[in-house]
Amino acid sequence: MSAIQEQTLLSGYKIPCVGLGTWKSKPGEVGAAVKTAIRLGYRHFDCALAYGNEKEIGVAIKEAIEGGVVKREDLFITTKLWNTYHSKGRVPEGCKESLTSLGLEYIDLYIIHWPLPMREGADLFPLTPDGKTDVIDIDYTETWTAMQDLVDQGLCRSIGVSNFNSKQVQRILDLGLKHPMTCNQIEISPYNANDKLLQFCKSRGIVVVAYSPLGSGDRPWATPEDPVLLEEPEIVKIATRYNKSPGQVLLRWGVQRGYIVIPKSVFEARQKQNLELFDFALDEDEMNVINAMNRNYRVCTWNRADATHSPYYPFHEEF
Repeated sequence: MSAIQEQTLLSGYKIPCVGLGTWKSKPGEVGAAVKTAIRLGYRHFDCALAYGNEKEIGVAIKEAIEGGVVKREDLFITTKLWNTYHSKGRVPEGCKESLTSLGLEYIDLYIIHWPLPMREGADLFPLTPDGKTDVIDIDYTETWTAMQDLVDQGLCRSIGVSNFNSKQVQRILDLGLKHPMTCNQIEISPYNANDKLLQFCKSRGIVVVAYSPLGSGDRPWATPEDPVLLEEPEIVKIATRYNKSPGQVLLRWGVQRGYIVIPKSVFEARQKQNLELFDFALDEDEMNVINAMNRNYRVCTWNRADATHSPYYPFHEEF
């Protein structure tokens, strides 16, 4: 298997271009998936407090380290500050909760999960009586300032954001940063190419990490009418040409566009395939065929438990 390529964050640390996503990985299966992935060569793991599975991931990492399979310094662990921890006093609480669950002394990359502050308390998904997300008014610049303090305290090495639009990113950059914004993790797939935001971030040295790079077909709110990216005839045709899977073609398209991909899988064969992206390359025509599939179709919108009324809702802007 070809070596996994890396990018260098503005903080100076290197991040592998392929990681294992853990969103939707269920308790009882995510630990085994992480241990298998480490054995296969994964070193980048994408986690979040809101996924509800960090304790099991932490146990798997501990067993792999104690078993001599990997060293802590060889792993790159990302996790995320949840929306109910946005106030200055709550930011370190959210970070320490993830550190405790993961059994780690530091996080490699800690990012603000969404720019959407929500009512703080024990409930991770607070709702108003009419069923909307219970958003509150905490400016994400306050959150970012507290994130920088975590770096000073040695709790994390690099910090970034997720699901921030270009204006929100620029507003933080304009503060004058003590520690650089190293990453914006956003949804990207051929159905949602997100090219303008991708280029915006790259022009400022911010590494882009793409979640749902395969279209997140197993999302709980999918309907039978939704398009299925992995079944697109042109994707299948290109995959056949290279003797690769449709998923590998989609991930290769992303790597060639210059961002990090974090596909989720709990199956060993699929995990292995998702790493094997560096022994082939798509030509310009193939890239353009996939580029043409863009339909600005976003799967993560906060439309179910409506958060669109928040002044910080990120998707009212073009990019």
